[in-house]
Amino acid sequence: MDKVYIALGSNLANPQAQLISALKSMNQLPGSRLVAVSSFYQSKPLGPQDQPDYVNAVTCLETSLAPLALLDELQRIEYEQGRVRLRRWGERTLDLDILLYAEHIIQSERLTVPHYDMHQREFVIIPLAEIAPHLSLPNGQSIQTLVQKFADHQMVIVKHKNEIHLKN
Repeated sequence: MDKVYIALGSNLANPQAQLISALKSMNQLPGSRLVAVSSFYQSKPLGPQDQPDYVNAVTCLETSLAPLALLDELQRIEYEQGRVRLRRWGERTLDLDILLYAEHIIQSERLTVPHYDMHQREFVIIPLAEIAPHLSLPNGQSIQTLVQKFADHQMVIVKHKNEIHLKN
C-alpha cells in the first residue's frame, strides 16, 4: 500500500458536506483506506474573486491503486458530486488533486506528481502539515520549511479534524 496525499476543495452546494461526501467515497475505494484528514479551512479563491470562498482540506489515503487508476477514481467522485469545469480556477462543487503519491515523481499527460504548484498554496501546505508534520517532499524539502512561508495565512478553520466523522 502506498501513502497518497490528496487535496480537497469546494465552494458550491454546501462545501463542507461536499468534502465529507468525497472523503466517504475515497474511504470506499478498492484497496484503499483513509488514514488521516486535516481540519477544514476556509480560504479565498485562488482564481477569479467573483466566487464564494472555498473550504479546503488534505487527506492521507493508503492505497494499492496505481496512480492513474486512482486519478480515474477521484475524477469519478468529482463527476458524481456534480463537478463541471466552467473556467480555470473557477467555482466548483468538488476538486480532488493528488499532491503526493508515495515518493514517486510522475510526469504524464494526465498526471503530475508532486502536484505542480502545491508549494505555492497555503490551502494545501497548512492542512498537509497538520496531518503530516514530518513529511518531506521527493526533492527533500520539508513541509515545515514550506509552512514558514505561510505563517501569516488568513485561513480560518471551519471544522476541526476531531469533528470530522465519516460513519454513514
